Amino acid sequence: MSTQSHCPYRQSKNLLDALASDKTKVAFLLGAGCPASIPHPDGDGIQPLIPAILGLTADVKKKLGESEVYRGSFNIILKRFSEEEPAEPTIENILSHIRALQEVVRDGDIHGLTKTMLAELDEKICEITTVVVGAELPDSNTPYHQLAKWIGGIQRAQPVEVFTPNYDLLVEQAFEAHKIPYFDGFVGSREAFFDLTSMEENASLPVHCLPVRWSRLWKLHGSINWWSRYEDEDKKNLKVVRTGIEKPIGGDRQMIYPSHLKYDQSRRLPYLAMLDRLKNFLARGQAVLVTCGYSFADEHLNEVIFQGLRSNPTAICFGLLYGPRANYSDALIKKQKHPNLSLLASDGAVLGTIERDWGSANPEHVMHGLSVINKEPTTGDDSTPPNCEFQLGNFKHFGDFLAQQLSRFDDEQQGKEKDGNAA
Repeated sequence: MSTQSHCPYRQSKNLLDALASDKTKVAFLLGAGCPASIPHPDGDGIQPLIPAILGLTADVKKKLGESEVYRGSFNIILKRFSEEEPAEPTIENILSHIRALQEVVRDGDIHGLTKTMLAELDEKICEITTVVVGAELPDSNTPYHQLAKWIGGIQRAQPVEVFTPNYDLLVEQAFEAHKIPYFDGFVGSREAFFDLTSMEENASLPVHCLPVRWSRLWKLHGSINWWSRYEDEDKKNLKVVRTGIEKPIGGDRQMIYPSHLKYDQSRRLPYLAMLDRLKNFLARGQAVLVTCGYSFADEHLNEVIFQGLRSNPTAICFGLLYGPRANYSDALIKKQKHPNLSLLASDGAVLGTIERDWGSANPEHVMHGLSVINKEPTTGDDSTPPNCEFQLGNFKHFGDFLAQQLSRFDDEQQGKEKDGNAA
């Protein structure tokens, strides 16, 4: 077994330096693990503010199991899975199956399920999903707030861009709490409308359009406050608007729900325009993309990221992974072929396509306790130094990391001002 290892302190410093430059383009991709990292009181216990896919599946099963209207139909769907793979389906598997049945059932029925019943069950699952992701930030010191403060605390030559496949409004809440102006592709007040022209012009002429201090927020899979409706009786002109989370008259919620249709739906407007923004960000110049809470399980997003890294060697991506490497596919960890993609997990990393464990802990290092801690020993052997455990894959710790960097930046600025006054 090789004794070679990666140094988590060096990687923490590399990330710190990449984010410190005020001239480099910086973007964040925040996945479902970000809201799941925020604790939320629930009865006598603590639950994630918004659960990831397994927690969301449990919530949907619980609510449908309690419903006299939908329990019977839902149990028929679950029984079909007991005879097939996977035996423990997620909400993505369930919705995919329901939508596949809707395409083939026509005017008949399958195991007593008609097309109308399947459509109503589909709509109910989406309704439950919307309620779950409609949570609000519990206080003013969450990682979302720390990210917002970090963005607003450093003047940059290029705007910071935030990409997220999440439907929730947590980024918006944090931005507005700290008065961070942002553009999300919509224009207007009472019923903001999606304006593709503004997005395209902003992509090609970033300096001459919106001010740099305006962040860009791109909801890759839509949002709970996006709606679509036809503007004419012929149903030819579809309009997408951003308004409240309550359904407007004639509106349908505009979100890519977890199902096998995600890839096809992402090829439509406005989702295609959001993906193009990610593509454009990685395509030119020195670009730093930091992912957190993202498991690299969405192939249509991976396609854009990996293609961008291949086509632009000056672009780099720090993939902050929650938990150990064993939680992720071999295709991501073992077969990683992008030298400008650094995958940083709790127990090791893939750097320059080379996978290794983290090295020994150094409690004296300035990053120890912030991004790195001692790994809990698995045996009673105290004769060798403990290995490191990398923490930044947890959005909570990444928020603390950004807050610490901003604090150091403020100290440096104050020091420069004092030196200038003294001169």
